[in-house]
Amino acid sequence: MSTNNISDNVKSLFDKSIQTKQDVKEILAEPIALAINAMVGALKNGNKILSCGNGGSAADAQHFAAELVCRFEKERPALAAIALTVDTSALTAISNDYHYDEIFARQVDALAKNGDVLLAISTSGFSPNVVRAIEQAHEQSMLVVALTGRDGGKVANILNDKDIEIRVPSESTARIQEVHLLSIHCLCDQIDHVLFPEEEC
Repeated sequence: MSTNNISDNVKSLFDKSIQTKQDVKEILAEPIALAINAMVGALKNGNKILSCGNGGSAADAQHFAAELVCRFEKERPALAAIALTVDTSALTAISNDYHYDEIFARQVDALAKNGDVLLAISTSGFSPNVVRAIEQAHEQSMLVVALTGRDGGKVANILNDKDIEIRVPSESTARIQEVHLLSIHCLCDQIDHVLFPEEEC
């Protein structure tokens, strides 16, 4: 394949990503805004945000937590967030002693308190360990913000009326993940601006 053809294919992928974002911005603006308000409320009350997901969604969960604990685009105090994907000893012990489906739920049970928020990420909506994390979060009266794709899967069916779903109605995993990352950046940006409006970017 010539480099011209590859270049054209790359341009096409850019176009598809841009078009997906354009298609969903009106749909997602409101749930993202609701999620920002919920997370800001939790952080103001001294609570924290837990995040989880698998594969690329695990990377997104870590990315989100890192942006809050460190900083996003402006200087401000550290914010409380924990990615449940990073403790390899806990992950392997839980999967070995219990079941892989329990790797996030067990950590939610141990680390979360009433008023915390769970950011649950699943492009398919069918990740069993993410589903179990949501179920455990509900047992602890936590609010759940779910980043999903396609038709929302099982995740969409177990969310309650107080939860918030940010669903990307695409069949492409790559497009879903691209919008998830943009959504995470929207969360980080607006959490900073709402909590610290006096700080300059």
